[in-house]
Amino acid sequence: MIRAFAILTFYFIVAGQLRAAEATAPAAKPAPEAGAAMPQATPVPKLELKHRSSFKIENSIRNPFWPIGWKPSTKISDGADQAGPEVPPSAFRLSSIAVETGGRFAIINGRVMEEGQTFGLQLGNQTYQITVKTIEDGRVILARRDQEIVVPLSRK
Repeated sequence: MIRAFAILTFYFIVAGQLRAAEATAPAAKPAPEAGAAMPQATPVPKLELKHRSSFKIENSIRNPFWPIGWKPSTKISDGADQAGPEVPPSAFRLSSIAVETGGRFAIINGRVMEEGQTFGLQLGNQTYQITVKTIEDGRVILARRDQEIVVPLSRK
């Protein structure tokens, strides 16, 4: 009995709200006929900016959008790579070479590399940009600027 009363009360409340919405709704305009011309819309004026916002930050100041405690990694500059002595082949440890139909891969200093890949080598406080030029059977040829470094496969 209570359930029926609750359903009827809900029904009357919803019906009353629908009637109130129909009474306050504006009268709908009749749709234009298929051949009738559409009325022209009024042009919208262009918006002019009085002050354009910008965000410039000095290099010495911490960026406020970085997470708390996060520090940027040191970037490798092009000038650092141009200076310094030649890189010796002993700076690299070639532990494995894989020659497959999909490509040639080598494990240099514990990292998997393929032909054409560039990586950074840090010796002391200097970072050098090294490119894997060629992977051959038993050796890898690396390039740095105009220097070619031949690294043989270590048999240890």
